[in-house]
Amino acid sequence: MALVYPFFIFKLAFVLSFKFQMMHRLSHIFSNWFKAWMPDAFVFALALTLLCMLVVGFITPATPLEILEAWYKGFWDLLEFGMQMVLILVTGYAIALSSPFQKMINRLALHVNTPTRVYLVVMLAGAVFSFVSWSWIVITALLARQLAEKVKGVDYPYLVACVYLTFHGWVGGLSSTIPLLLNTPNNFLIQQGVIDYTLPTSKTLATPLNLAFIIFILTVPPILMVALRPRSNPLTIEKLLLDQSKQPNSLVPKKKAVPHPQKSIPTTPSDLMNQSRWLLMPLAFMGLFYLGYHFYFNGFSLDLPIMIFAFLMVGMAFHQTPIRYVLAMKKASANISGIVFQYPFYAGIMGIMLYTGLGEMIGQLLGNIGTVSTYPAYSFLAGALINFAIPSAGGEFAVLAPGIVSAVQQIGEGLPQPELSSMIARASMAIAYGESLTNLLQPFFLLTITPVMFQGVKIQIRDVLGYLFIPFFIYLILELLLVSYFPM
Repeated sequence: MALVYPFFIFKLAFVLSFKFQMMHRLSHIFSNWFKAWMPDAFVFALALTLLCMLVVGFITPATPLEILEAWYKGFWDLLEFGMQMVLILVTGYAIALSSPFQKMINRLALHVNTPTRVYLVVMLAGAVFSFVSWSWIVITALLARQLAEKVKGVDYPYLVACVYLTFHGWVGGLSSTIPLLLNTPNNFLIQQGVIDYTLPTSKTLATPLNLAFIIFILTVPPILMVALRPRSNPLTIEKLLLDQSKQPNSLVPKKKAVPHPQKSIPTTPSDLMNQSRWLLMPLAFMGLFYLGYHFYFNGFSLDLPIMIFAFLMVGMAFHQTPIRYVLAMKKASANISGIVFQYPFYAGIMGIMLYTGLGEMIGQLLGNIGTVSTYPAYSFLAGALINFAIPSAGGEFAVLAPGIVSAVQQIGEGLPQPELSSMIARASMAIAYGESLTNLLQPFFLLTITPVMFQGVKIQIRDVLGYLFIPFFIYLILELLLVSYFPM
């Protein structure tokens, strides 16, 4: 049974691929357009900052000084989140540089030996990973990078697009920010008096609407991306290497680069400690024991801190000696500059919208024009629109939710409490789906995979975004229909 579903998708994609010839050509047109017009992600952040300041200056009563103060105040709101992003990437990357992970990839590559199978496996694995945690996109990136180095003929920019597309599924999974926030006692909506109760995840994540979304993510994207795959002149990773004298698998450190205690005799006490398993392994086992304790008493409760801790302990256990882990972490940290200095600029945009009242005004406007039939679509579009300025589900919900939830309560005034709660849950999930959708055209979260997939390769974000344009519009139509008409 485990092989039936991938085989079915492969065959269906093969049949439908003949129907996608025009879309395939359009995909190349969009890709070329983005290469010509899309600037670097940092330039995109700067342009959004200036645009947001201008809009706030025209729409709100905030003075220029108040706008600058809001920008500065927000600049530091994502410091903790930014550091968590850095750690989740480098600890996950370090796992991929370990011997056990490399052996697993080698075994998988024996069966995944064509570009089409690479795209399909990456899409399916990435969808499953994203439902566990959005941060697991780094594992998908590591898997894709290794397969691209081992399988000939894989179009590398297109593969990066496949990896990033799987990120969208997280919003319906176990780490979805907005449903978890609604289920948090004394959350900001309760503190502000907008609602006076929590919404359990059974009313958001475990609903027919979200289950339909999960089925959609597991079926449509793999078929779509296999059908739209490049069929000629692929830009393989070999062609894109910055140093053509190196082999693509230079990503993986050679064993001789890390001294092994059994193959080299330590000559100093420091060598002995660097190569000793007895210093690192006890701590790794204690950390793994704590993870078991955590999940036993808290259930399958995942958040960024526990994910980072798990990656850290597993990586230590896989590398076995301190010096091996140090070298792996050093290599994994080599290309995180984009995250380190761009996160504060997006946090500044969030601060402008949050502290000047612009976000709440937009939420109230889109919510107040809605009806019982149209409020889900307006909520979805609001989430999609504001995500360009605030690419953070929690930050965006903090800006939009008070206005939209209040409007939904007005629309549903007089309805029984269960129905009103269901309306609030639908609007909240619509915001979540919309927020995640426009990540496909927002280069911010692409920074989560660039340290892995762009290292040593001549490729830019603009080379990837063009392949996401057609999936974006297909997702937009289907998800609008889902949030508007599918039962909650």
